[in-house]
Amino acid sequence: MDAPLFFVMSLDAPKHLSISGAGLSIGIVASRYNSELVDALVEQVKTRLLAAGVSEAGLPVVRVPGANELPSGVQLLLRKTRLDAVVALGVVIRGGTLHYELVSFAASEGLQRVALDAGVPVIAGVVVAETTAQAEDRCRGVINRGAEFAGAALEMAELKRKLS
Repeated sequence: MDAPLFFVMSLDAPKHLSISGAGLSIGIVASRYNSELVDALVEQVKTRLLAAGVSEAGLPVVRVPGANELPSGVQLLLRKTRLDAVVALGVVIRGGTLHYELVSFAASEGLQRVALDAGVPVIAGVVVAETTAQAEDRCRGVINRGAEFAGAALEMAELKRKLS
């Protein structure tokens, strides 16, 4: 029996564009909640950005307690550091209540607001899953979600530079 549609992971990610990250500064703000899964995403993002030519010095990483704090963390980082883009990473897994919906919605809305207010692209790399197994698949599975988030950051940083 096929899984319901909402359990199926999207395989239709855009192909990586060949974008040089040389000279770019891309921040990473990552949740400490579900740390093993988030750490896997952080490593995937860093690997992709370093391979594209972003220097280690151009990759500041800050940690926040959970996904709900990602917008504040991004905002604080942008106030202190001049960045071309930011990747916000978190993992929210359904529990026994609808709290995970509130957290994921607040994180998403907050990240969008910070991006628009600051004029800096913010990639919402928040994995929302129904189960721990789904979260594992999305953070450590065949599909490299971290590389997708990093690719989006490179593309948006380049667009920002072209249009600024």
